[in-house]
Amino acid sequence: MFDIYTIIFLALAVFIFIRLRSVLGQRTGRERPPYDPYSRRDAAKAPAGASDKVVNFPGTAEKPVLPEPVEPVEPAADSDEPAPARWAGVAEVGSAVANGLDAIAAQEKGFDAQHFLTGARAAYEMIVVAFANGDRASLRDLLARDVFDGFSAAIAEREQRGETMETQFVGVEKAEIIEAGAKGRSAQITVRFHSQLISATRDRSGAVIDGDAEQVADVTDVWTFSRELGARDPNWKLVATEAAS
Repeated sequence: MFDIYTIIFLALAVFIFIRLRSVLGQRTGRERPPYDPYSRRDAAKAPAGASDKVVNFPGTAEKPVLPEPVEPVEPAADSDEPAPARWAGVAEVGSAVANGLDAIAAQEKGFDAQHFLTGARAAYEMIVVAFANGDRASLRDLLARDVFDGFSAAIAEREQRGETMETQFVGVEKAEIIEAGAKGRSAQITVRFHSQLISATRDRSGAVIDGDAEQVADVTDVWTFSRELGARDPNWKLVATEAAS
């Protein structure tokens, strides 16, 4: 039999061949697009007539809204794997994250946190690059509906100003699970990404107005993924983003 999580992350790696059909998980309607370290600080102000779902860019005074924390439950009593080795390298024994991962594994046998992180890294890069390129089709496959609406609105604003964004993804230095749990049948896992990007924004004439086309920037993002446990669709959706300091 195939390992379902191997299938999950292969699906993410070749997501252009997969079209996801449902939106899972909790949504807030106010999620932010991927963090652009060079975004203009006045970009938070929406132009007249803009959609109510226009996304504020990082650096604004408004605090991002994330899904309500899920409550971890005690690990399943019939677990076959000893607790100390269960989440080795991902979470400390007895920590809130470990308990939350136990809650997910209790409902979905074979859940592998390391495989999840591998897929989350791939999804993170895909989404950041797709947002910079204005690739709405690719974003739609990886985002919850309300998150997609926010990303699409931010791309539309950029297009209306005649600006283009160039992003070269250097790599993810570290990805760590900072929160996990299950609420009913809905699982949520929050990951903090430490990455490096080269990013620049150009105006209509092609002049760089923000960022640096050659300078590498260190970026930290906190993203939350969700899926319905036991569902036939094995893919996780991005349901919330936050640019961390």
